[in-house]
Amino acid sequence: MATFTKLDDQETPVISVHPERKISKINPNIYSGFTEHMGRCIYGGIYDPGNPLSDENGFRTDVLEALKGLNIPVVRYPGGNFCATYHWLDGVGPKEQRPSRPELAWLGTETNQFGTDEFMKWCEAVGTEPYLCFNFGTGTLDEALGWVEYCNGTGNTYYANLRRKNGREEPYNVKYWALGNECWGPWQVEQMTKEAYAHKAIQWAKALKLLDPSLILILCGKEGATTWDYYTLKECLVPAHSALSTSSVPLIDMHSIHLYTSSSSHLPNVTAPLAAERAIEVTSSLIDLARVENQVPPDQLRPTICFDEWNVWDPIRAEGSQGAEESYTLSDALAVAVWLNVFVRKSKDVGMANIAQTVNVISPLMTTKEGITKQTTWWPLWLFSRYMRGWTIGSHVSSGTYEGETKPAWVRGAMQTPWLDVSASLGEDGYVNVAVVNISEEKDFESRVEGATGEVQVFTVTGADVSVSNMNGKEEVAIQESTWSASGSYVFPKHSLTLLRWKA
Repeated sequence: MATFTKLDDQETPVISVHPERKISKINPNIYSGFTEHMGRCIYGGIYDPGNPLSDENGFRTDVLEALKGLNIPVVRYPGGNFCATYHWLDGVGPKEQRPSRPELAWLGTETNQFGTDEFMKWCEAVGTEPYLCFNFGTGTLDEALGWVEYCNGTGNTYYANLRRKNGREEPYNVKYWALGNECWGPWQVEQMTKEAYAHKAIQWAKALKLLDPSLILILCGKEGATTWDYYTLKECLVPAHSALSTSSVPLIDMHSIHLYTSSSSHLPNVTAPLAAERAIEVTSSLIDLARVENQVPPDQLRPTICFDEWNVWDPIRAEGSQGAEESYTLSDALAVAVWLNVFVRKSKDVGMANIAQTVNVISPLMTTKEGITKQTTWWPLWLFSRYMRGWTIGSHVSSGTYEGETKPAWVRGAMQTPWLDVSASLGEDGYVNVAVVNISEEKDFESRVEGATGEVQVFTVTGADVSVSNMNGKEEVAIQESTWSASGSYVFPKHSLTLLRWKA
């Protein structure tokens, strides 16, 4: 959590950091990923059999090694929009017997050569947990129950035995399951009204929790500040042992929201992720409102927010049906850093966040047949994932503000947009970490950093200007390392992300 005081632009900015003020625990799951059968994310991305860079499973080893460096806790699969016509049984068993199907989300053909068992094996290779999304379009509840049984079943039952027949004796113990994806969207197969979705979601949740009470079920929200979010939370966040639920455990554990941001102009681009901060605040209030109105007992675990699709994405610049391969700039990298600052500041409410996507599709990591490219957006993700863990701590920022256009426009009337966007954490190792994004395209800010002591490690992500990219065959944006004595002021360079790190 960072509080803010507005200064005139001529005044010296001040960042005050208070490691003794632990606000909330940062869930490591905010650094999670997402893989969808879309473009080159799966085929040619994480799975590329026959390529010299792939292992015996067809997994790209260069991609595996890069992703291991991010320490990704959870990866969502198989969508996204794709899951609304996906039948998991098509993707298990002997590969020569798997059917190819028309794929309606991105208008391609799905060969099903990569399915549940391949994804689980890939997750084990990365060192991450799977998160699966049920087909709420053409799928059935029986099919969903079968998928859970296949993944988690331990008894002498049909789908558990099918898993064993397919070569996996032990259960996968998949915890995270989404009750559909963007069911409100006109692009969805079997788009639903909020009333139809809420009825279906609670009925599926009851059956799924009967089969496996340990599941973490994730409700399909919209953008947070919508009537869809209010209605579905109100209808589905019911007390255990209520008229709608005989379960001894809550039916809904998390509420999903999605948001993508972008602008062709730098300052609207880099301030746009602040819309996510307000969306989280509104969603958190709607969760509380539903609990109050439904008289949920205070000892029933309060759901958290699953921000399971987020990123910088201009769907005109990188069309989804064409593979959505974005070429990211330094401006986009700084927007990603502001996104990550938001998740750290809002750690009390965010139980998971999944950057969309992990490889090739609007991704910080791109593949060719010969290797990989780490886009500009890779570096803030790497820095945050490595260091911004532990506890969100109290911090206060005093600086000038950007007063121009925002995208979305409502951000201008809802919140401040300071030149220095800040989050602060205290790691389990006793180190304070402060992430500072100077969003200004033109001005360095000489600032006081109150609370910094000793030798301070400094990591800086910047470039010659906000338009530079790493997709031109040259690494224009990377991490520069240095130190600072913590005496005097510190100059935060224009259009930069700076991470300051010192022992508390």
